[in-house]
Amino acid sequence: MNFYNSLSELKRGQTAKVKALSVTGSMRRRLQDIGLIEGTRVECLQMSPGGDPIAYLIRGAVIALRSEDSSNIQVYE
Repeated sequence: MNFYNSLSELKRGQTAKVKALSVTGSMRRRLQDIGLIEGTRVECLQMSPGGDPIAYLIRGAVIALRSEDSSNIQVYE
């Protein structure tokens, strides 16, 4: 099993599962509302030319997250 420090480390085409969220308050709630809960499979689809934001496939929806936010999501392969 491969471990990553955060979702922001995924490269285009890689998938991982959410292990934990390292954020509190309204941002934690927002991430949970879009489906980022423990065990959810996430695929890195595309990075913007500057590298931020990054588009992820989460539960059938394409969601763009800033690196600042995706770095607070711990994942594993």
